[in-house]
Amino acid sequence: MTPAIKTNNERPLEMKLEVIVIPVSDVDRAKHFYGNLGWRLDADFAGSDDYRVIQLTPPGSGASVIFGRHVTAAAPGSAQGLYLIVSDIEAARSDLLARGVEVSEAFHHAGDTYAGPDEPYLFGRRRVRGPDPERTSYRTYASFSDPDGNGWLLQEVTARLPGRVAADDTTFTSLTELASALRRAEAAHGDHEQRLGERDADWPSWYAEYMVNEQAGKPLPS
Repeated sequence: MTPAIKTNNERPLEMKLEVIVIPVSDVDRAKHFYGNLGWRLDADFAGSDDYRVIQLTPPGSGASVIFGRHVTAAAPGSAQGLYLIVSDIEAARSDLLARGVEVSEAFHHAGDTYAGPDEPYLFGRRRVRGPDPERTSYRTYASFSDPDGNGWLLQEVTARLPGRVAADDTTFTSLTELASALRRAEAAHGDHEQRLGERDADWPSWYAEYMVNEQAGKPLPS
């Protein structure tokens, strides 16, 4: 019997990506490194046959990383192009530097050019120094590695592309992210009031619409 095929208007079964395995050579060293980033320690479990697994979660993330002994056969350091989304690339860099992490300067890629000698797993292999000139969402990066060489990429995202966020999902996962959204709304609202030629008494509603629409990738209020 042929199984029924769902139509496009039927809601798909939820499948939440929650765990990514990264290969490390020294479990305690990796635990210290990621713990020093401020990541939450969710588990440190040891079993028989020298088995051990550690799980940590980046602040504000719905997904975690796990590593340990006898967890993966992948070579230590072979995990590359792991994305961490931030709302403010410079604030994220400053935080990492303050924690003693060697992190690259902010960079953007050279248009649609992806050829070059740079790290092959990072989006935009030909780097241009400094943030994207227009500070466009998705286009500014910085990178760092853990002690084994597993490669992480910070990507600045301030407004999602249409369809990237469910219409009824609006969350701010940290004070920094919320503050950045408020600053962008404040700047845009200033332009809005200039066009009005007067003070907008209902500014809270305008801020709310701007921040929700920006995160969901919907048209912004004018």
